Parts: sequence; structure tokens; C-alpha cells
Amino acid sequence: MPPLRICYQTIEFGDVDIHVRTLRDRQQFLDVDGVAEKLGISSAAWPIFGVIWDSGEVLAHLMIDYDVAGKRILELGCGIGLASLVLNNRLADITATDYHPEAENFLLENVRLNQGKAIPFVRTGWDDNNCSLSDFDLIIGSDVLYESNHVNMLAGFIDLHAKPHCEVVLVDPGRGQHARFSKKMVNLGYSHSQRKPINVDYLTQPFGGQILCYAR
Repeated sequence: MPPLRICYQTIEFGDVDIHVRTLRDRQQFLDVDGVAEKLGISSAAWPIFGVIWDSGEVLAHLMIDYDVAGKRILELGCGIGLASLVLNNRLADITATDYHPEAENFLLENVRLNQGKAIPFVRTGWDDNNCSLSDFDLIIGSDVLYESNHVNMLAGFIDLHAKPHCEVVLVDPGRGQHARFSKKMVNLGYSHSQRKPINVDYLTQPFGGQILCYAR
């Protein structure tokens, strides 16, 4: 099995530079001892965690000046963890999660590249009701509604780890699941609003998605 090909890049957020190591492209694959396969992650899905998606950039730009003072923050399905790295640069209280077995290794390296403090990481799936996470004031994620069967699991996972007063911010590229998800969140007692990102000049192509916001 050939070694992973990786690349390094710097993403600018105004005066802030965030350095990231990512997979070179979505053709990379290295599942030592079949760890990912045993978790149900196919070879086609394996590289998805390791590249930066437009939704992830939009979320990271939202977090550059989001009110995070005094808030415990959880990133769902962090992948490369760009939003977590931005928040870490702001010295926010951020915890990252992902199901992929390599996400933590890449996050550790990216924290090192940015000379930041360690970001707590928990590898967990949204159907895991017994992970070590506690409750959070702000829960964020990007492109996490990519399969229909994730709607109920994700809503339940968020509700399990949300404080009585909690904000949820998800960037959704428009995969057709957000209406069902929003209905589920409203049924759980959250208010709901959505909007288009105001400025996405940093992206190389138009962004057709939405910023989904929930609160209770």
C-alpha cells in the first residue's frame, strides 16, 4: 500500500494565518490493519476527513469573530479541524470530535504547526450515548447532514451534549437533509433560523449552502 501523500497550506483569516497539513487529494487511502474498515468506513469515504471542504471554510470564517467568551464549544465531525484551529488561536475552550481513526493524528499535527495549546479530542459516533463528552454552550459543525439516517442520530447527539441554554451553528452545503433535521430540532425544543453566508470571496466557487442556527 503506497504512503499517504499530504500537502501543507496556509489559510488567511484577516490578520490570522492558520497552517494546515491535509491529504493531497481525495484519492489518498491508508487503512493500516483495516481499522477504518472495522468502523464501517469504506475506502471511498476514507479520505473525506482529510481535505478542506467549502463548508468547513465557511464555518471557520464564522468562528473568527463569533462570541465565544466563557463558552464551552464542541465541534462535530471536525475532519481536519479548521474551525477548531481558528477557535484555538482565539484561546477558546474548544473540544473536537470525529469518527475517523486518523482525525486525531492530523489535528495534533495541525495544532503543532500553529503552536497552539492542545485541543481535547474524542473519537465518537453520533449513535454513541456513552462517550466521555460532557455538556456544551455552543455546538458547531460543517457538512454533517450528508446521509438521511444521520438526521435523528445527530439531533439526539447534539441534544445529549447541549446545556439547557445552548447555541448550535451548522454550515450545510445543501444535501437535502436540513429540513428534516430542523423539524427534529424544533421538536426537541430549539428555535431555528437559517441564512446565506454574507461574503464567501475566499472560496473558489459559489456557495449554495446555508448557515443553520438553533438555540434554546
